[in-house]
Amino acid sequence: MTNTLMKLGLVASCLLFGGMMEDYGHHATPAQVVALDECDPATFNLPSNVGPGFCKNVALGYTALGYTTTFSKLFAEAAAGTPDPKWDFEPDTLKVDEGTPIIAVNEGGEPHTFTEVAHFGGGFIPPLNDGETAVPECAAGFSSVAVARTRILQGSQLQVTGLSKGEHHFQCCIHPWMRMTVVVK
Repeated sequence: MTNTLMKLGLVASCLLFGGMMEDYGHHATPAQVVALDECDPATFNLPSNVGPGFCKNVALGYTALGYTTTFSKLFAEAAAGTPDPKWDFEPDTLKVDEGTPIIAVNEGGEPHTFTEVAHFGGGFIPPLNDGETAVPECAAGFSSVAVARTRILQGSQLQVTGLSKGEHHFQCCIHPWMRMTVVVK
C-alpha cells in the first residue's frame, strides 16, 4: 500500500511539475506597432543636414512621385504645428491583455525611439517640438541610457514587456508628434 501511494505521489508530482514547466516562460502573442516615415534621402543625407547614409528610405520610388518628406519640409511643418502625418506610429491606440509583449518595428527610413512617457510633449530636438517643452523622459536625448535603449534603427525592432494594467503613453523622442497609447487590460 505504501509503495502504491509513493508511486501515485510521484506521478502526481510529475504531472504538477510538468504543468508548471509548460506555463513557465509562456507569453501571449506579441502585439505589433509600426514606426513609419518617408524621409527623402537626397535631402536628409546631405553633409549640411544629417549626413551620408542617415536616411535609408527603401521606398525610393516615392521620391519621384513626391511622397517623401524633404529635410527642410520636416522642420518647417513641425515649426508650423502641422507635422507630417506620414511620420507616425501605427496604430494610434493599442489594447492588449496584461502580459502581452509589444514589438515596435521601424519600417521607416530614419531612426526613431519608442519611449514610454508619463505625458506627451516635446522631444530632444527643439526645432521639431512645435514649442512644447521636452518631456523629462526624452530631454537628455541619447546621452540618457533610458532613451538610447528605446532607439529603433531602420529595419530593426524593440520589444517592450512587463506593462502594468492601465494606459501607457509612448512617443518618439526625436519626432515627438509620433505618439501612441497602449491600454493594458
